[in-house]
Amino acid sequence: MPTTTWVPFIKPNADQITTDHNPHLTDSRAGIQDPLYALFAARSDKCSEGTGICSESASAWRPPTRYWKSSMHIHMMAFALALVPVLAVAQTAAPLLVDAAWLAQHLKDRDLVLLHAGPQKDFDAGHIPGARHIQMSDVVKPMALTDDREIMVELPDADQLRTKLAALGISDDSRIVLYYSSDQVVSATTRILFTLDYLGLGDRASLLNGGLPGWVAAGKAVTTEVTPVAPGRLTARPVKKNMVVDAELVKSIGEHPGYKLVDARAPVYYKGTEPTYKKSGHIPGAVNIPFSELLDDKLNMDRERVTEMFRKAGIKSGDTVVTYCHIGMQATVVMLGARLLGNPVMLYDGAFQDWAQNDRGPVEK
Repeated sequence: MPTTTWVPFIKPNADQITTDHNPHLTDSRAGIQDPLYALFAARSDKCSEGTGICSESASAWRPPTRYWKSSMHIHMMAFALALVPVLAVAQTAAPLLVDAAWLAQHLKDRDLVLLHAGPQKDFDAGHIPGARHIQMSDVVKPMALTDDREIMVELPDADQLRTKLAALGISDDSRIVLYYSSDQVVSATTRILFTLDYLGLGDRASLLNGGLPGWVAAGKAVTTEVTPVAPGRLTARPVKKNMVVDAELVKSIGEHPGYKLVDARAPVYYKGTEPTYKKSGHIPGAVNIPFSELLDDKLNMDRERVTEMFRKAGIKSGDTVVTYCHIGMQATVVMLGARLLGNPVMLYDGAFQDWAQNDRGPVEK
């Protein structure tokens, strides 16, 4: 697992494991499960100013109308000037969230790579036209299964990640849109989104708000047809190592003003009502933002909801959020919320599994 030392944080531009009675993959209170299934990618353009959210109306932008005159010189200048905003839009970062109307409008864009996250059976039953299937195993380090203390979900080698993603048709200039097939794979999908950001593709990736259920509820079509995929090309670039932290950094958070430790698990685990990995409670100093409460009953995330949850947890604008959960999946929903608000964010990838099984420190209730 990559380790991290305290460095200035640069703010960005803005599973097949059973879930039966498995608290590491299930929020029993909310009924949202997170098997290490399959996952994701994203895409975008012009959005509502400062929201990180794109909709059809927000993206209906056109270059300003210009009055054409008889002079060829003026014609040429007007044409050149008209191109400037078009190029500017093409170079802007993708919004974190897009809606069904926006995706429908951009579904045939040449650079769009649409990723369906969920079990193979869900993909086979029906997916958004043009979507490719992605699995959690594509973006996590394979387990050796030789040690009970082995971390369940870890980032693999960056070159391996690029190979897997390129096989899905992702290139340096792709705009990636990822969606979850159901409520059972929400955090698996956001884990993939985090992985894309870690690999340097975060400004090219978006999440479809509401996922496949939201797409269907909007009256949009699904298909069982599988679209042929041409391999993409991804250039090796530095990964964002400061997005991932280890236990030593977590222990020292209290010494660093402006850093907030967030436990993304359900309250029953945070409060110690139910144990995980034979320990009850949470890492000292952590506040609780249950990942499932960042979404509404239609699996949508919005800025107002996230803002209120963060405010109640005592997180201020500009605070750096360091988050963890059971095994490093549910916490990535909190990461998405932090990014939506513009807060720098880091993941304790070893999560409570590492803290408890490797005796990294005490727990409190």
